[in-house]
Amino acid sequence: MTFTVSSKLASYAALGAAGLLLALAWGRPEPAVLGLPFIVATLTGLALVERPIVQASTALDRDRLLEGEDVHLTVTLLSTGDIPWLQVAWPVPPTMSASGGSDILGLRLLADRPETIETVLTANRWGVVPLSQPLLRAHDGLGFFRFEGSVGERRLLRIYPRPETLRRALAAAETQIFSGNELSRARGDGIEFADIRPYVTGDRPRHINWRMSSRTGQLHINQMHPERNTDVVIFLDLFNDVRSGGRGTLDYAVRAAASMAEHYLARRDRVGVIGFGGVLRWLMPAMGSTQIYRIVDALIDSEVILTHFWRGIDVIPPRTLPPKSLVVALTTLLDERVIDALLDLRARGFDLAVVEVMAEEFAVPGSHEAAQLAHRLWHMDRAATRLRYRRLGVPIVQWRPGDPLGPALAEGRQYDRWNRWLPG
Repeated sequence: MTFTVSSKLASYAALGAAGLLLALAWGRPEPAVLGLPFIVATLTGLALVERPIVQASTALDRDRLLEGEDVHLTVTLLSTGDIPWLQVAWPVPPTMSASGGSDILGLRLLADRPETIETVLTANRWGVVPLSQPLLRAHDGLGFFRFEGSVGERRLLRIYPRPETLRRALAAAETQIFSGNELSRARGDGIEFADIRPYVTGDRPRHINWRMSSRTGQLHINQMHPERNTDVVIFLDLFNDVRSGGRGTLDYAVRAAASMAEHYLARRDRVGVIGFGGVLRWLMPAMGSTQIYRIVDALIDSEVILTHFWRGIDVIPPRTLPPKSLVVALTTLLDERVIDALLDLRARGFDLAVVEVMAEEFAVPGSHEAAQLAHRLWHMDRAATRLRYRRLGVPIVQWRPGDPLGPALAEGRQYDRWNRWLPG
């Protein structure tokens, strides 16, 4: 711990010296008598000063939590000597808040007697949050010296976005050959009725439609839609983040991506992630319970990195976009690089769906007439961009941050019913 001299020591020394000088100048003992206690206190403080040796350890009740949950931080302190007054402060990260709004605590620390203090931190935003080392400040018994330092070890918290409940999500136009929960438009063994056709040699008797057969006098077979899985790639726009009042479009986009990934993986689909921005990030499509942890760990590392480099989809590894995969883009449609990349994906035949995270919630127009005009032109440009996608048969839904995600995705499914085959 480093130490600094307080202004109190300088004041005491100055008063003691002033008393001696006045006694010499006036030839009277009274000023010296008045200044003597200050000189004695100064010499005593210099003689007895000792730098305290403090050991500290920090502990968390858990290192992974969801947004809005609390984590208990415990700091254990042990000193080799008595400390009359010790202040302990733990810098709270911007994305968290301390219980009661206070992050400083004072206590008396006796020699070789450990003291434990606790605080509760609340996670306000997802992300990988480093917790700084506790900061200590102590004073000697007379308050002449101040000792400061940090002890303990740095800890990391992984705060996951709180998922939303989704009953249904956007459906892919094509399915894969593996078993899943998505109905294929092909016909085969399944539980969803597709059509009726005449019986041919080799058909299974359990598929005979006896009511139709008795009516026509000829055997007919029920055809079914088989249940298959799909490949889903979540395309996350990391070129911009429109923020206002501590909230931003990226916050909601990451929460939506985590919710959709959990929904698709529960349906036995293969899910991957592409973070398209200043730094390209990707996670290969896979299925299983461990994939959701890989996806969420990748999502909470998402950040906007400013770059003026023009980036197209050619930089995306081909294996991250399997054939017949559904690409669900979460974007604000504000950056031309993202707009062109998504149009390029559609032109190459990928099944594309766009969830627009509405930036209008965070972009408040100015009061001047020119600002109002610019805001209206901006709205017109965004409407024209949406029209470009719809003309290409791309379902695009507008999701207002703060509203439930499920109804917005349901609107996208209805759009699909009119533009391409969709079971059910």
